Amino acid sequence: MSDLDATPSKSDLKVNKLNNTCATLGETEWTKNGRYTGRTDIALTAEGERQVEGTAKLLVGTGKLIHPDRIARVWVSPRMRAQQTFRLLFRNSGSEVSHDKVTLTEDIAEWDYGDYEGLVVDEIVRTRKAKGLDQDRKYNTWRDGCEGGESPQQVAERLDRLIAQIKEVQAPHMNGEKPVDVVLVGLHPNTANGYSAPTNLTFEQVAHGLILRCFVKRWLKYPHR
Repeated sequence: MSDLDATPSKSDLKVNKLNNTCATLGETEWTKNGRYTGRTDIALTAEGERQVEGTAKLLVGTGKLIHPDRIARVWVSPRMRAQQTFRLLFRNSGSEVSHDKVTLTEDIAEWDYGDYEGLVVDEIVRTRKAKGLDQDRKYNTWRDGCEGGESPQQVAERLDRLIAQIKEVQAPHMNGEKPVDVVLVGLHPNTANGYSAPTNLTFEQVAHGLILRCFVKRWLKYPHR
């Protein structure tokens, strides 16, 4: 799956009572035609940059949902489009996020689509059928993974690793001692089975399309399939 639904609009900004926010990355040349975009380091288009800047005006700055001064940690995907998004989000916020709070990590990079990188859905389906796969059922990335790329289990393991780090940052302040906002760029809601964060422990994510959905499932402790 590509970052196909990567165009931020008002309907893309989901806010719940815990003030958690989810906004997708901006447009790239590949998202415009639905090509699977994982490890390929492709930049935002000019329109994609404008989309992110529009999101930033709505969400980022003093008194807004993402307040730079409240941020404790930022994890950013190494992909160019994610790093561009991070810079554009905070460029005009009036307050910088210090470098010591920012970590580049593959743990929130988009799914590695392997042999399916750059293809559209119809091409993947035809390729798998020609190999004798999916004769009795439709291809499902969540269940079947990607040939030459990551399996669902591998994706779940790296997201679980990230979630453990987030909870480690937040755990000392569960009683509201201070704001501990976390921003994930490259990668949503902040409640899970057995874990419910108080309102001042918010985190915001700006994410690759499919990995964001995977993250939500793992945060809620749902099976990765």
